[in-house]
Amino acid sequence: MAMTKTLSNTAQVHKIVSGPAGRIHLVEQGSGPLVLLVHGFPESWYSWRHQLPALAAAGYRAVSVDVRGYGRSSRPADASSYRLLELADDAAATVAALGAKSAVIIGHDWGGAVATTAALAHPDLFRAVAHLSIPFTPLPGPPPAEMLAQMSFGDQEHYMSYFQAPGIAESEIEPDVRGWLRGFYAALAGDTQPGPDAPPPVFVTKGGGKLRDRFPATRPRHLTEADLDVYVAEFERTGLTGALNRYRAMGRDWEDLGAYANQPITQPSLFIGGKLDGTTMMLLDATKAFPQTMPGNQGVHLLDGGHWIQQECPDEVNQLLTGWLADLPH
Repeated sequence: MAMTKTLSNTAQVHKIVSGPAGRIHLVEQGSGPLVLLVHGFPESWYSWRHQLPALAAAGYRAVSVDVRGYGRSSRPADASSYRLLELADDAAATVAALGAKSAVIIGHDWGGAVATTAALAHPDLFRAVAHLSIPFTPLPGPPPAEMLAQMSFGDQEHYMSYFQAPGIAESEIEPDVRGWLRGFYAALAGDTQPGPDAPPPVFVTKGGGKLRDRFPATRPRHLTEADLDVYVAEFERTGLTGALNRYRAMGRDWEDLGAYANQPITQPSLFIGGKLDGTTMMLLDATKAFPQTMPGNQGVHLLDGGHWIQQECPDEVNQLLTGWLADLPH
């Protein structure tokens, strides 16, 4: 108990380390075995604010990064620089820069895809992997154009398709970053989901409509105005192009990841999702394939939350992560 109290009071330290694209900004707390935390869209290192002190208190060196294109990390201009393999290489470079020989990697949303790709591409470096909200499916999956066509229907265009053309989404988001982020976070949070008869909030009307036209007006409970301030300040400074380029690199992912087609992730693994997250529930069948695709899987946990699960249900997520980490061989 004394050790837990001491570690929980350790300060968070901001650092810049070198990566393949230049800078990687990270926030570190605690000491012990390295646990690398990777956020998704449209977020930052701050998305793991509840996990950093909890992991430090449990005896781990918790490190949350700004993914390439976000925050204080480098933002290459070429969209192809945001391929999953390159982001996985950033994760590997972070571990090396911190002087560690191995790490556990934990990712949420796109960060989950980065984490599982890193586990495949750097199996000797990442000894275990946890992913949140979007279950792992065998790489490389269907071609992006085919996938996006399947996800769009009638006059509804899926947001991933909407994000493809440079400048269109930016022109919607950047004049009112605060309002757009609040709405996007609310659209996928468990407590601000629209009713069952409402149009899906993550689609956009092709006829000149905007994604935000269907956002809920209410701020989700997990996000205080002070929390929103942090995200808004970062994106008002950087713009959204770096973050959106992850979507614009999906075609290159399909080319790159063919080398890992149907390759299982054999390291110990964990999945956590939200019962009120449409993405988790839509892809839940992928978890049934884990005995083949992730034979080292040690649990599938569905919590009473939405897409931002580690922020909406921090205590439950922290308990699951620290329990799982404690059982891993060191």
